Amino acid sequence: MQTQVADEIWIATALLHRQHPDRSDFSVDEIVMRAKAENVVDKQLHDELREHAIQHCVVNNAYNPGRYRMLFQTSKGRCRLFRPEDPFDLGRNLGRFTPRKDEMAQKYRELIDWYWNEYVGGGGQAADPILALRGLGKAIWADEHADAYVERLREG
Repeated sequence: MQTQVADEIWIATALLHRQHPDRSDFSVDEIVMRAKAENVVDKQLHDELREHAIQHCVVNNAYNPGRYRMLFQTSKGRCRLFRPEDPFDLGRNLGRFTPRKDEMAQKYRELIDWYWNEYVGGGGQAADPILALRGLGKAIWADEHADAYVERLREG
């Protein structure tokens, strides 16, 4: 089974997150080296791996809107795995953000479950604190229409 370069980048980044849960991001060089160390990839593909880790897989890279939403650039030369709530270039709206489980080597398939259950699901690193406020206070007007709630507040 031949793994796509983008999937190799995702696998390497996921493995780094699991190995270093205290870190929020990784350098592009760390990601490329991890992909090579996993022997997932032909060691001759260094430049292609680097290009994917800098451009093709990075959701907030407007210069090269590829079809993937796998990494989020936190600062120049540093990335982490993409989370569905992350802002991204609209040209990547339909891009996939994980490898297809059935196209991965068996030993890496559990990474998909880890990603959804722990990394994205909240068991991993802290989510964006602003986005975490979404839905806060909704119980206040759960049984009341928003317009009626505002009108009631104005009367008081």
